[in-house]
Amino acid sequence: MHSKGIETEPLISPNNHRSYNANTNGDVENALKSLSYSEKITFTWSEVNVFTLESTKPKRGFLGCGFGDGHINGQGKQILKNVNGIARPGELLAILGSSGAGKTTLLNVLTARSASRMVVSGLRCANGVPISSNALTSKLAYVQQDDLFIGTLTVKEHLIFQALVRMDRHIPYKQRMERVNEVIIELGLSKCENTTIGITGRIKGISGGEMKRLSFAAEVLTNPSLMFCDEPTSGLDSFMAMNVVQVLKRLAQLGKTVVCTIHQPSSELYAMFDKILLVAEGRVAFLGTPKEAELFFASLDAPCPPNYNPADYFVQLLAIIPGREESCKQAVNMICDGFARSDYGVKLAVEAATVEEYKFGDYFNGRRKTTPYKASWCTQFGAVLWRSWLSVIKEPLLIKVRLIQTFIMAAVVALIYFGQILTEEGVMNINGVIYLFITNMTFQNLFSVIHVFCAELPVFLREHRNGMYRTDVYFLSKTLADLPLFVAIPVITICICYFSIGLNPDASHFFTAAGILVLVANAAVSFGYFVSCLSSSVDMAMSLAAPMMIPVMLFGGFFINLDSIPKYFQWLSYLSWLRYGYEGLMVNQWSDIGYINCTGSETCPKNGSVILDIYHFSVDNVTADCISLLGLICFFRIMAYLALLLKTYTIE
Repeated sequence: MHSKGIETEPLISPNNHRSYNANTNGDVENALKSLSYSEKITFTWSEVNVFTLESTKPKRGFLGCGFGDGHINGQGKQILKNVNGIARPGELLAILGSSGAGKTTLLNVLTARSASRMVVSGLRCANGVPISSNALTSKLAYVQQDDLFIGTLTVKEHLIFQALVRMDRHIPYKQRMERVNEVIIELGLSKCENTTIGITGRIKGISGGEMKRLSFAAEVLTNPSLMFCDEPTSGLDSFMAMNVVQVLKRLAQLGKTVVCTIHQPSSELYAMFDKILLVAEGRVAFLGTPKEAELFFASLDAPCPPNYNPADYFVQLLAIIPGREESCKQAVNMICDGFARSDYGVKLAVEAATVEEYKFGDYFNGRRKTTPYKASWCTQFGAVLWRSWLSVIKEPLLIKVRLIQTFIMAAVVALIYFGQILTEEGVMNINGVIYLFITNMTFQNLFSVIHVFCAELPVFLREHRNGMYRTDVYFLSKTLADLPLFVAIPVITICICYFSIGLNPDASHFFTAAGILVLVANAAVSFGYFVSCLSSSVDMAMSLAAPMMIPVMLFGGFFINLDSIPKYFQWLSYLSWLRYGYEGLMVNQWSDIGYINCTGSETCPKNGSVILDIYHFSVDNVTADCISLLGLICFFRIMAYLALLLKTYTIE
């Protein structure tokens, strides 16, 4: 295969093409040019083999020009066997095969996303130039089978976010927004651009076909030269499936190289494919045009019957039928061997294995190590914070229900404890309501954030691995977006309850109590973030939170005197924000109370100092308690961040 260079072709028609300011600097001009022109890349792969290991974890990586060194340690199942292929610009290549044939595995290998417990060997080339695992990251788009979105955003808001974090950092904001509008028109999303994407079972949103087109829209924003799609029509009706394939066909006609796996295409969809790649038992059974496929199978005395969907026929012919495994495998091997010996197979093997010493090799592979992120740290932070804030204010459960819950709970507590006076019974009631404040702030806020990170984990992992933003950016943005609400909730509670119950009426004591309660609420939130980042699902987080809260409550100073805690458990008490919050609020309440009406009672404390002595609380510890609460907030958030960071390395 002889490569003639990287050809370019306008992505946008002349009527839509915009002229940009000629006075911009070179970086901006190059960035804008990348949006207007799509590089044509002929993508080939040769002798691709994939093994999975059951006991030994292999060291995976692209060595030199190929996928790996091909050395297998231990016994494993071979998933792909000497797979060759070629995808050309302007063509839509569909990978067909029965379930378990290796379609998705091949797509993951081609996009360098294979699992860590797989050994991969083979060669990938772009325009005849061998490429490494991350060489085409900026020129490649991968639309995965599962559509993952933040469901509270609208279609346009989602694309604006994608444009901010995925497009070249030198492109001005105005051109980014123009590109968003162009993509919305190109992919037929104009009617739903201001519609909420939706959350299944909670928020009604766009249709399945529109959701799939939105996935394509996010990928084509950066004008990639290569597009890979994993079963884009799964779960769609025939009309929506046709609509999605028409989008792929149109993208291919714009000069892109488009490869997709597809499950049970109709005859109409089959007719739209420029090339088909039939995969069976991890081998190539055929690659060529649909017409050539019919001629090839006819030459094997297995012609497609008249008035029969060729795609269904080929998939059934290459399927392994239960109870007839041996005969089916023999038939598959015969077909695959026949293709390898045919003129089609020989020509394919030669073209796929051809390597050019091409002067643009460094253009693809690059010798200088660069960051995988297109946007700067500040741009990432601004974009993710904007999206996080939108998801907070648009989530009805997050704002309306929590605020209503806060008002109702505060009103009920105020009515129950209304008008306490300083008697023996009043002291007991005030001590109880102070602890109730702390436990209410703990459970109300902890369980409201328990789902924050684990529920969005699939979205975060996909976007992070696509080089959209850093882990620290995501974590900081999520926590800052939630902060106003977790300041407002304790402030509302203390404002409703404080004076109506009859707590220390001095203004400075009121503001001190409000500050301590805010710190307690945010310490609980931080612990909730930690549990959420530790967990892989909401159910797991709920299961972990309850037992982890037991020592926090037990060593809070209400159920057991702090001096009575066994030495081997004292370290746990230092991790209890209830301990510091309860001591701080108790000292704030009783420190300057000089008289308590104890008429007729010998066990009644005479003043506030006696109450603090009973609980072994010290007036001098209030500042230390506030510092300790701040320390726990920082500690739990750092631990949460580290747990989230670990997930980016361990979860496939």
